[in-house]
Amino acid sequence: MDLSIVIVIVCAVLAVALIVIFIVYGRGEAAFTFDIGGSAPRASGGSDSSTEKTLSSRLVGLSVAVGAIFATLFARLWSMQLVSSDEYAERAESNRTSTVYTQAPRGRILDRNGVEIVTNRASLTVTAQADVVDDEVEVQLLANLIGMPAQAVRRKLQDTSAGYQSMRTVSVDVSRRVVAYIGEHPDVFPGVTVEERTLRAYPLGSLAAHVVGYTGTVTADQLESSKSGDATAIGYRSGDVVGQTGIELEYESVLQGVRGEQLVYVNAHGDVVGLSTTIEPQRGSDLVLTIDAAIQAQAEASLKRVVDDLTTEELRASGSAVVLDCTNGEVLAMASYPTFSPSVFVGGISSSDWDDLQAESANYPMLNRAIAGQYPPGSVIKPLTAFAALDNGIATPSSSWVCTGWWTWSGNQSDPGGMKCWQESGHGDINLADGITFSCDVVFYEIGKGFYYSKDNPEGMQETFREYGLGQKTGIDLPGEEVGRVPDAEWKWDYFKSLGYSDEDATWQGGENCNIAIGQGDMLVTSLQMAAAYCSIAARGPMWRPHLMKGVRARIGEGLVSEYRCETTRDIKEDDSYRALVESGMEGVTYRESASQASHWTNLDVTVLSKTGTAEQQSSEGNVGWFCSFAPAEDPKYVVCANVDGADWGATTAMYVVRDIYGQIYGQPDTSTAASESAD
Repeated sequence: MDLSIVIVIVCAVLAVALIVIFIVYGRGEAAFTFDIGGSAPRASGGSDSSTEKTLSSRLVGLSVAVGAIFATLFARLWSMQLVSSDEYAERAESNRTSTVYTQAPRGRILDRNGVEIVTNRASLTVTAQADVVDDEVEVQLLANLIGMPAQAVRRKLQDTSAGYQSMRTVSVDVSRRVVAYIGEHPDVFPGVTVEERTLRAYPLGSLAAHVVGYTGTVTADQLESSKSGDATAIGYRSGDVVGQTGIELEYESVLQGVRGEQLVYVNAHGDVVGLSTTIEPQRGSDLVLTIDAAIQAQAEASLKRVVDDLTTEELRASGSAVVLDCTNGEVLAMASYPTFSPSVFVGGISSSDWDDLQAESANYPMLNRAIAGQYPPGSVIKPLTAFAALDNGIATPSSSWVCTGWWTWSGNQSDPGGMKCWQESGHGDINLADGITFSCDVVFYEIGKGFYYSKDNPEGMQETFREYGLGQKTGIDLPGEEVGRVPDAEWKWDYFKSLGYSDEDATWQGGENCNIAIGQGDMLVTSLQMAAAYCSIAARGPMWRPHLMKGVRARIGEGLVSEYRCETTRDIKEDDSYRALVESGMEGVTYRESASQASHWTNLDVTVLSKTGTAEQQSSEGNVGWFCSFAPAEDPKYVVCANVDGADWGATTAMYVVRDIYGQIYGQPDTSTAASESAD
């Protein structure tokens, strides 16, 4: 019966009762009393305390009280019927209905040629009704069958994250044996069924693991963020599977599908008694990356080979490689080693597996060293140092120096407080272009000294580094990018004073200029930053924002419904003669620095401009070996940059990785067996 009708009936009964009482008791004539002894009648007055008068007073009070009750009831009735009728109707409806949610398959992640890197696969999943938890025997039998502790099964059955009336997920990826046994014994497992659901799959194994990332159950922070009220935020429910790192996280809004909803009618006990409306789940959109799976595979294989050859019990080597299209910023490959398998996160990762991935002994395989590994750049910075010197008048195209292998600030060769060139025997007379080719440290010490004494722009070198994007994020569409560091006098003062150093120790010194001129000291960069800087050198000015998204594929056909808008982040102007000098020096690195090194490049049809580098690290005993390059020299298209942490020299480690990548790009593998002898 409707609540409002009940209220009306109650009010009517109370009203009738009040009227009857008032008629029977409320009209007594006790206002006067008579003295039968013959005296004159007199009014009883206010002092009369007879039972009749007392009852009359109480009836009046009762009338007031009942009137107040009537007023309250009618006010509440009016509020329920007119003011809050919609709210109460919704409450009543919610008490008799419930929503069961179904997760939607995520969109696939494809390489630029449509090759599946991440897709979905069917999974046989054991599900059960909620009331199965009340049957201890069935719970124990089910636990024994699928090989789980009974308490774990019980927790799964008590999970209401998908809705109170939804089937509870007990186990995923069960064997055909389990499926067959449950199907053959329905009387033993009432309320238990096997469903086919989808899970993430990786056809190419761990390929591009750091790029694509992994998925996992939505975290408390992600749940809270989804309730922020932002119209663009995805509304999550507990138990949803979402992107946690990499592209899976960056493009969550594209890959995440729309969950299905089934509205069901339930009785007072929560049992489903009927079905109402249904919204089918909608699969997420497919995302096409700029990655070329073949180039990515070659980069990873070569990096692994070089790093594994260096790794010992005492030295845990690692490395990264980046391939960019310098004409639009597309990332063709991004490799980091050691790596991990995203498949270990499917269905939830165990505590032991998670600990292994975070262990120092494993050398942090989940770290994407291409964007988050920060290293001193060593000599690969020297082309930028040369531009800084030329732009600020510290050097000219005709400048030359003498390298004896030993350099001092005073110029006195007997001064013990000097600095070595990597080639201790010296390079002799040398100009700026050859200083790049043979990586002569003395040339760049002199440039650092020149900036220190410059009255016009003593920090012109740092300004040039920042102009080429160092010390700041590139803006790639991938979470976790680090900024690196371009140190200057202000940074040193703030940093060292915060550590309690004296004013003298916190003051910028001339030797620090010499260090950053050769990519040492407190300089820190990422592989992606150096690749982006070399893109500007290759393109003669424009620097495109590196990006991994190519577009979102249409649901019908293979066209793209949305494409990434390529954009330049800067356009660096350099004098053409300065560019020619730097390019000449870089061509010399590839073909003149070392005959053994050149043998690995003369068997490639295109001309490659490059720079080697080897940097000492303050935080590690091993060196970082670098090799950065672009090709073809006449009309640059590709920039390939690699580094190896734990190397002896860049030319003997990272160079091989870069050459293998060009071999894949141009279909011309390295056929030279010569061991590279050049050192920096």
